[in-house]
Amino acid sequence: MSLFKHVHHIAIICSNYEISKHFYHNIMGFSIINETYREYRSSYKLDLKVDNNTQLELFSFPNPPSRPSTPEACGLRHLAFSVVDINQAVAYLNSHGITTENIRVDEFTNKLFTFFQDPDKLPIEIYQNL
Repeated sequence: MSLFKHVHHIAIICSNYEISKHFYHNIMGFSIINETYREYRSSYKLDLKVDNNTQLELFSFPNPPSRPSTPEACGLRHLAFSVVDINQAVAYLNSHGITTENIRVDEFTNKLFTFFQDPDKLPIEIYQNL
């Protein structure tokens, strides 16, 4: 039995707060729970609801360092979100100017998936979980 029940939140540091806020709230559709400006850090913190268990924390900091490389860099590889219809999700993302990779088939589960990037090139996967 695991003591750990589910992912509570994922924290992301962005280079342009307004662009990333628009992306995660308006395009990805995550609702705003709370938005705080921390003057002493010159930083915003935006809490977004992904589902009943999971939140995204979006942070802005002055001059954050860039991501070292693509998903194969040591550390967090990518975020993955479940979708009901991958073709519909891809069409929606493409209609908002977001480029997606070709849809692939997971060799282990035979489920469909693809990748795209957030405004800071953070790799995001969508996975058709039927």
